[in-house]
Amino acid sequence: MTKKSDQEWQDSLNEAAYQVTRCGGTERAFTGKYWNHKNSGSYVCVCCATPLFNSKTKYDSGSGWPSFSDVIEKNNIIISSDKSLGMVREEVKCAACDAHLGHRFPDGPEPTGLRYCINSASLDFRSD
Repeated sequence: MTKKSDQEWQDSLNEAAYQVTRCGGTERAFTGKYWNHKNSGSYVCVCCATPLFNSKTKYDSGSGWPSFSDVIEKNNIIISSDKSLGMVREEVKCAACDAHLGHRFPDGPEPTGLRYCINSASLDFRSD
């Protein structure tokens, strides 16, 4: 697992990425750099470059955040219960560095039926 001090994370990330990934923040809908991004490639963790999502599984959910129906490798993420904001959701974190990425919902397209609703600030993009 990638381990850094809080100061090291602050020094290595921009403010938005730090707030989302290390503090569990959420960017405003329709504002992130990847919500309407359509290029072919893969999305990796902004903190540690772990491969997370392929553009082939990205779709427009209408939510205003990048949405994916599946992950590149199930072992690259951790799903945990998030009971903040008076609701129960499934939080998605990077398994390699514990970065908060977003949330998973059971309302996605087939064949998975899942929607990984991910903050752009938690991602970097790698073209094919």
